[in-house]
Amino acid sequence: MIPRLADAEIRDALRRQAAVAIIGPRQVGKTTLAQEIAEGQPSVYLDLESPQDRARLQEPELYFEQQAGKLVILDEIHRVPDLFQPLRGVIDRARRAGRRTGLFLILGSASIDLLRQSGETLAGRIAYVNLTPVTALEVDPDRRSQERLWLRGGFPDSLLARSDKDSFAYRRDLVRTYLERDVPQFGPRIPAETLHRLWTMLAHNQGQLLNASRLAASLEVSSPTISRYIDLLTDLLLVRRLPPLIGNAGKRLVKSPKVYVRDSGLVHSLLGLPTLNEVLGHPVAGSSWEGFVLETLLAAAPDASASFYRTAAGAEVDLVLEMGGRQGRWAIEIKRSASPSVSKGLHNAIQDLKPSRTFIVHAGEDSFPLNDGVEAIGLRMLGEQLRAR
Repeated sequence: MIPRLADAEIRDALRRQAAVAIIGPRQVGKTTLAQEIAEGQPSVYLDLESPQDRARLQEPELYFEQQAGKLVILDEIHRVPDLFQPLRGVIDRARRAGRRTGLFLILGSASIDLLRQSGETLAGRIAYVNLTPVTALEVDPDRRSQERLWLRGGFPDSLLARSDKDSFAYRRDLVRTYLERDVPQFGPRIPAETLHRLWTMLAHNQGQLLNASRLAASLEVSSPTISRYIDLLTDLLLVRRLPPLIGNAGKRLVKSPKVYVRDSGLVHSLLGLPTLNEVLGHPVAGSSWEGFVLETLLAAAPDASASFYRTAAGAEVDLVLEMGGRQGRWAIEIKRSASPSVSKGLHNAIQDLKPSRTFIVHAGEDSFPLNDGVEAIGLRMLGEQLRAR
């Protein structure tokens, strides 16, 4: 077992809410974590991909009433979205009877569908916890463990595979599963080969500005079609759109989002890079590292508003976090180098944004000051600061 940081958050949510939804990509460890949380208390687990378990719910309210006093785990809730309405009735009756918390643990593999369905019926009755692939804060801090995580990505079966070869094969199979099974389930019929080519192109352009027209021309489809495909990959929590910071009226700002394949292991799989040496020798190494750092930091600060900043004049910073309150705005530049320096673009961005704190995340572990009030810092150290704030 890899101890997950979300464990405590889920347990806390169950102590204050009747239902808790764990949202994350397929095979990220939602079921394992849910079953671990349920240990030591009466519980029942239903896999809604199983016809037998779905058959138990032909009269869902009656079934749930029979499970009174137990934590009911509903896995793959998107398979039976009609369950949300009876869940509301069961929760409200339980509240009137004096049981207000810890009734349901709901697991889902897509963000938009789950949020839409539950938001309409369970408002005020449900808490949401995002479970990401394993991050740099959840593995050993030594360099070897961190680089293995970067190479293999955070899907547990990939990370814990016996060899890099086995890990690579697992990720190839995971991509195939999404293309042949999950994508048709969640979205309109999309040719698997077309989506695979798009996904691979996004990996080649990791962390670059989205240019839907160029992608559309390469795939011989329309720009709106490309946008729909990327929307679907985003909804499946496989791709991240990082929006630009908008609001500096005196500057000509970049207005296109940056796009990342969220798991570094999938980036390397899509590009055919099974070993660390091959990743380090590929042009994607720097942007792959950037995406890896980005996902760790955003998992550590899920309530922060995230964007990037870039102007036509060349001012640029990779990540801007609006922390709220006295924490203010943090500007974060990401460099694979172990000896970072303040670039002209970052210097100009600091002048524009006037952040309360500015960091350069580097590949080492030490923290040390640079000029312009910038602090060079290791990834784990900054992630722990974000969690502790």
